[in-house]
Amino acid sequence: MKLHFRPYLRYKFLNSLFTGMVGGSVFTIYGSLSPSTFSAGGIMLALGLMGMAYVYHHLMRLERFFILSLAAEIIMLGMIGYFLVFPEYQLTALIVYGAYQLSFVFGGYLVRAETHFARKARIMGWIDIAKQQGYLAGLLLSYGFYKLLEYFDITKASEQVYDLHFILILLESWVIVNLFFAFREK
Repeated sequence: MKLHFRPYLRYKFLNSLFTGMVGGSVFTIYGSLSPSTFSAGGIMLALGLMGMAYVYHHLMRLERFFILSLAAEIIMLGMIGYFLVFPEYQLTALIVYGAYQLSFVFGGYLVRAETHFARKARIMGWIDIAKQQGYLAGLLLSYGFYKLLEYFDITKASEQVYDLHFILILLESWVIVNLFFAFREK
């Protein structure tokens, strides 16, 4: 397996585009959760990140980097699908929150592994630029999408967020396809 640089940059751009688009929606989804949920989630996140750090030496192989990247993306895809089927339940808010926390546990390792496999400051700079461009584009697109919905008199936040998730499921599917292009056989 080999990491292909240009497709990887495209993957990172799309991954960050997704992150930017989804950013504001979680506050609407999390609205039914109690503040203590976020404290408990933060504790679990810290423990998960610490657990991952203990096994970094086993995970710093390109194949494992791909597998954990794919796992994080599949978690996001599953979370979106679940939200589209069950949008208005407190359990859904917990599942969405848990999915994001789990992806953050993987994310700590993925950032370290990305740095390990990129190895050159110039390449890391290009990756970070692609991430920031994607994130900014995602924020702008979600802003425009919400304004478009308001123009069509869809002003309820929960409806706007639900509608956004139809775009997000397509985008996340495209992110996964691009992940496969970035990690091809030699």
